[in-house]
Amino acid sequence: MIMKTLRKTLWVSLALGMAFVFFACSQQQTSPNTQKKQFIDSLISEMTVEEKIGQMTLLTSGWSQTGPTMNDNYMEMIRKGQCGNVFNALTVDYNRKLQKIAVEETRLGIPLLFGYDVIHGFKTIFPIPLAESCSWDTTMIRKTARLASKEASASGVTWTFNPMVDISRDPRWGRIAEGAGEDPFLASAIAKAKVKGHQGGDLSDSQTLAACVKHMAAYGAPIAGRDYNTVDMSKRRFKEVYMPPYKAAVEADVASMMTSFNELFGIPATGSHYLLTELLRDQWNYKGMVVTDYTSIPEMIDHGYARDEKHAAELALNAGVDMDMQGASYHEYLKKSLEEGKVTEKQLNKAVRRVLGMKYDLGLFEDPYRYLDNEREDRIIHSQEMMEHALESAKESVVLLKNDAHRGSKVLPLSKDIGSIALVGPLADNQREHLGAWHASGTDSLVTTVRKGLEKEFPNTAIRYAQGCDFTGNDKSGFDQALANAQRSDVVVMAVGEKHTQSGEAASRSDIGLPGVQLDLVKEMVATGKPVVVMVMAGRPMTLPWIDENVPAILNTWHLGTRAGDAVADILSGQTNPSGKLTSTFPRNVGQIPIYYSHKKTGRPYDPNDGYTSRYLDVPNSPLYPFGYGLSYTTFEYSNMQVDKEKIGFGEPLTVTVNIKNTGDRKGEEVVQLYTRDMVGSVTRPVKELKGFRKIALEPGQERRVQFNVSSDDLRFYTADMEYQAEPGKFKVFVGTSSADVMEKSFELVGK
Repeated sequence: MIMKTLRKTLWVSLALGMAFVFFACSQQQTSPNTQKKQFIDSLISEMTVEEKIGQMTLLTSGWSQTGPTMNDNYMEMIRKGQCGNVFNALTVDYNRKLQKIAVEETRLGIPLLFGYDVIHGFKTIFPIPLAESCSWDTTMIRKTARLASKEASASGVTWTFNPMVDISRDPRWGRIAEGAGEDPFLASAIAKAKVKGHQGGDLSDSQTLAACVKHMAAYGAPIAGRDYNTVDMSKRRFKEVYMPPYKAAVEADVASMMTSFNELFGIPATGSHYLLTELLRDQWNYKGMVVTDYTSIPEMIDHGYARDEKHAAELALNAGVDMDMQGASYHEYLKKSLEEGKVTEKQLNKAVRRVLGMKYDLGLFEDPYRYLDNEREDRIIHSQEMMEHALESAKESVVLLKNDAHRGSKVLPLSKDIGSIALVGPLADNQREHLGAWHASGTDSLVTTVRKGLEKEFPNTAIRYAQGCDFTGNDKSGFDQALANAQRSDVVVMAVGEKHTQSGEAASRSDIGLPGVQLDLVKEMVATGKPVVVMVMAGRPMTLPWIDENVPAILNTWHLGTRAGDAVADILSGQTNPSGKLTSTFPRNVGQIPIYYSHKKTGRPYDPNDGYTSRYLDVPNSPLYPFGYGLSYTTFEYSNMQVDKEKIGFGEPLTVTVNIKNTGDRKGEEVVQLYTRDMVGSVTRPVKELKGFRKIALEPGQERRVQFNVSSDDLRFYTADMEYQAEPGKFKVFVGTSSADVMEKSFELVGK
């Protein structure tokens, strides 16, 4: 009882401050982990079954919604100890109100967790994750996560459902916008950067958030690219391609893990003992907390895996789920299941211990109001630090896809002395859509539009704006004004693409070309004979064959967030030289999907002189734009690639070097990429696999020698016996500017 009183009154009454000091001093001879265990064990021993289930329950508040609200009485449930965690609750004042109920009006006074989808910013919005991955700059990506956490934590949030690390090789899937693209090596590096950015070095720092990696597992591979659909793959493919980013996040000590909506190996992920216990707990030794995605426990009924909701709750707990998000299935049924012997109190205690452990690590038992500071909220939201990083991250995320000459000269960058610009398209003077999918509580009124960005960047230029058309529908009534503006202007700049609701969750598309009549608008602008720049602003790779063939300058700018207009204006003017490289392959048409660089060869690889090889009759095998591709306003020359030896043993490094020279007249950044290929294995291997990258900056004329080290650890894969190891044999190593434009050398791994 002394421990219970101390816990509850520690944050209620300053008069008992000395009692806390005495308790802390008595623990000086024990380790922090021991103190944590003793504290949580003591607390669990005092909890009723109902209170334990309450800690395993996560419900949405009415403040912000990311799905259907099922529990309107969440405040009363908090008061009764039946709900120990809340998401979509924002602002210091509101969250303080809820925390006060939990801390001061419940029997044990256990503080609440406040979760929220802080995916690419909170109020200040940074580029969508797919866009930012194209920077190949893990230091910057880590900073984005840190600043997003700093801003969200200032508004009372303690836990973010981020990063999403699902590999996706199908751009029809809307949630490709939330991830890092198609490659497990790059995605793993980004997963670690984001976890460390959100969590910092100490979760009890009130400017950090507990991260939640999602979605376990392989959610990014739904059949037909349709969200929530069945996932069907071999365990080999799962382990080699889709699993590594989750494991990387675990190695970075991510605080929590979210289950996915899909089934994998015939079992819904939320009920998968293999995923959540055998793999996550037993093989990876994961100690953090596992939460479901939104209502995914009762959804196992529709999967045809659970008989009813009670059965679904039992399956989830037995699989290893600690917390039920919004389904309320644990709340409704676990006590009865316990009485019937379908689950055990030992299982409940394990789950509760993990939930309480995360609250302990966040420092909420020491001070449940540590995240609730009005002055800090006012000072940090939309601060200069946030806005500056929103601009820098947006500029690094832009990918230059094409920059050909028009009547003898390159279209981009535009001269600052240009007389007039016709600005056309539904994204040209739009604020909200630049925020992109999952933009949290982003403030669209602060978004810099393309129009405003150009007016600021080109103050002496006539900017003639016409929307031209909407995102959807067949209305072409705006074409005439756009044409009139184009005919009177020196250049046409087009801002076309998707609304933020046309990508993201539940936003799969079977046709990933420009929606509505936007392509017709582009064709009309090209027909004027004026130089045309098309900026594609979307949440996914799109099919752009006509634009690629007919438009001289193309920028893929994705959805760039709060400073979108400023960023693209800097790129268009040449003040910033684009340096982004694609992290997801662009298909020529949807018939090529899935398409990705690390495919395998067949027994009849493509041969243009032989009809009986693996090919299409109507389109080349190659993508429109390959993985790793991206141009610059300058040019880079690769030369003198060398390997320091022809043979290496296991554990012995191979040093790969190459010269990179800036052969243009502008400073630029280049992402130098290294790939390997195992020529013969006990199972077939991909034609290329990314194993390293360096982002370097070079002045005009500057040359730099770049070095990579490759060892047998980098050559491991799941062999015929499903052992994760390298095999002796011959290899190729490639270095280049994209996965399709490389130099190569050979070496051999010997031994064993």
